[in-house]
Amino acid sequence: MYKQLKRKLVLLTGILFVILGLLGLALPFLQGFLFLIIGFILLSLHSPKIRAWADVHTLKYPKTHAAIQKVEKWIIGIVGEL
Repeated sequence: MYKQLKRKLVLLTGILFVILGLLGLALPFLQGFLFLIIGFILLSLHSPKIRAWADVHTLKYPKTHAAIQKVEKWIIGIVGEL
């Protein structure tokens, strides 16, 4: 049950960050791009399809791909394995 609650919280937090990111693209005082990145990374922990999409689209850019993997490991260290 604890694992299911943690998965739901990660999913809700990811969706919240994506929504904030979309708002941030229109509002000047929010960092939309940063919120979108965090949101998609959180969602990629929850969904294998999003993770595969991120891998396919970042393999062209090795530095970006390495940064995303580093952040994913950091978030997994905080949240724990889902």
